[in-house]
Amino acid sequence: MPEQSAETTPVKLPVYSAAQERTGEAEFAAAVFGRDGDKGLLHAAVRMQLANRRAGTAATKTRGLISGGGRKPWRQKGTGRARAGSTRSPLWRHGGTIFGPQPRDYSYQIPKKAWRRALCLALSARAREGKVFVVQSLALAEPKTRLARAALDKLGVKHALVLIGEGDEQFKRAARNLANHKVLAAEALNVYDVLNYDELVMTEATARAIEKRLSGDHR
Repeated sequence: MPEQSAETTPVKLPVYSAAQERTGEAEFAAAVFGRDGDKGLLHAAVRMQLANRRAGTAATKTRGLISGGGRKPWRQKGTGRARAGSTRSPLWRHGGTIFGPQPRDYSYQIPKKAWRRALCLALSARAREGKVFVVQSLALAEPKTRLARAALDKLGVKHALVLIGEGDEQFKRAARNLANHKVLAAEALNVYDVLNYDELVMTEATARAIEKRLSGDHR
């Protein structure tokens, strides 16, 4: 029988109970959590995200945007001074700006396949480091910040991205004020946040949903 390649052998991730105790392992698609490839895709994806976040509102006024300066300061000839047509010339104090920034849109998109592969590379990197924590449930007795903090502390995470799915809204309300962690809907999963946080926490149901969404591109 032919030997399985690294990207076809399922990846085993530790599974924790609702009490944050390790109960075993679960297998996930290597195409999502065990992928290896060009790390330049990670750089391209992060650059795109940061560019898309730029407001692009920086602006300076050209001579045509500054009030005043409509009258010629002095006659063209006979004064012994240099020719001047406006007091709002860029050469004058309080004049306009030459080639200054103007409002612009910095956003752009990389191909969808490249984005999905970069996301799989980021997830795989965290899985190889042993930083992916799959829990059976994120349910809390009450939507209290102290309970959410205690649950994450018991898992041993210090700077985690918590991905939530349907039914995890209570945990989102409880954990939104935690300074060292970020709660994010699974649909908003992105390369920058995966790389920006040291650990990744999610329920098994959320992990399966992510696996199903990203496993369509194996090449």
